[in-house]
Amino acid sequence: SSSAIIGSKHPRARFFHLFFKIAALCTYLFAASIFGDNFILIFVACILLLAFDFWTVKNITGRLLVGLRWWNEIKDDGSNVWIYESKPNALKISNKDSSLFWWTLYLFPVIWFFLAIIAIATFELQWLVVDLVAITLNSANLIGYWKCQKDAKAKISKGITSFIAQNI
Repeated sequence: SSSAIIGSKHPRARFFHLFFKIAALCTYLFAASIFGDNFILIFVACILLLAFDFWTVKNITGRLLVGLRWWNEIKDDGSNVWIYESKPNALKISNKDSSLFWWTLYLFPVIWFFLAIIAIATFELQWLVVDLVAITLNSANLIGYWKCQKDAKAKISKGITSFIAQNI
C-alpha cells in the first residue's frame, strides 16, 4: 500500500529489500503446486532468489535504508579483515526504512529456521538444503549488520567523548 511507502526516503530500496526475501519464501512454499514435483527447478529458483537477496541487502539496501555497509577483505598474508562502514549523516535515516530493514533482518532467519525444523520433522531432507542456505545467507547479513551497527555506535560514542575532552 502507498501508506507503507509514505515517509520512506528510498521506496525502491524498500521494495527490493522485501521482494527477494518474499519471492524466495513464496517459491519455497508454493512453487511445487505450480511446477509440480520439479525439485531441481524450485531449488535453483530459491537459491538464486536467496543469493539476489543477500547481495541486495549487503550492497544496496543496508547502505540506503540504515546507512551501514560491511565487507570482508583478504590481506596479502591471507588473513581476513572485516570492515564496517556507517554514514556520517545517519541521523537522516528514515525511521520507517530503518524499522523495515531491522525487522526483516531478524525475522527471516527465524522463518527459515522453523522451515528447517519442519523439513527435518517431515523427513523432507532435500528441502533442508534450501533451508540451510537461506539460514546461512540471512544470518550472514544479520551478523554483518549487527556488528556494523555496534561498530557505528562505538564510533559515535568515541567521537562524542573526544569532542567533550577537546572542549573542556
